[in-house]
Amino acid sequence: LWRAAGRLGWPVERLQSWRIPPHLLEIAEPVLYVEAMFGPTLAEEMGVRLLEPADDWLVRLPHECRLRDVRLTTLGEARTNPAPAFVKPPADKSFAARVYTGPELPADYPDEMPVLVSDVVAWESEFRCFVLDRELRTFSIYARHGELQDEEEYACTDAEAAGVEAFMARLLADERVDLPRATVVDVGMIEGRGWACVEQNGAWGAGIYGCDPAQVLHVIRHATVRTPPA
Repeated sequence: LWRAAGRLGWPVERLQSWRIPPHLLEIAEPVLYVEAMFGPTLAEEMGVRLLEPADDWLVRLPHECRLRDVRLTTLGEARTNPAPAFVKPPADKSFAARVYTGPELPADYPDEMPVLVSDVVAWESEFRCFVLDRELRTFSIYARHGELQDEEEYACTDAEAAGVEAFMARLLADERVDLPRATVVDVGMIEGRGWACVEQNGAWGAGIYGCDPAQVLHVIRHATVRTPPA
């Protein structure tokens, strides 16, 4: 991304700590690209807001867009479920997102912590899609059968690319689907069911995999919003 930013004439600075240097606080239109755990703290320090989905976005998504049952609950409630289910924190990676039975869930987090609980499905392939103003700007495969791909494996077939583009066209045209101006939507093929949304993520902290970095920059530029003065 920093090479692409340089080609666009953007000044780039890598932060060395949680404290933002004073000269960066004076930037009129800062663009943050940070890990989720650092994002809220750095955004507050810079006086900006980072666009991200609501915790229940996937729950409210039309069923035909997700093709599985998903609910937002608490970790305490999920711990009482004896059946296997896919469990993940909605907005961070505080613990690993995977299939758990209730007793297997990590014990070192509070009962009131929100979590998403969904049916167990098999994803044949998963793709990252960067979206700006409800337009798909760039996408890349990032996993096959649950295995993350590396730089040499980001290529997908023409049929897969057509499937992503067709599904995203339907999703972005659906007025029931609310989206921030700039965001990342992960989609994929569920074995035996079809194309569906995996999740939505803030563009400001999402890995780009094999996406076009120049297009990614155009998206994340609008994922940082200056907070009006009080």
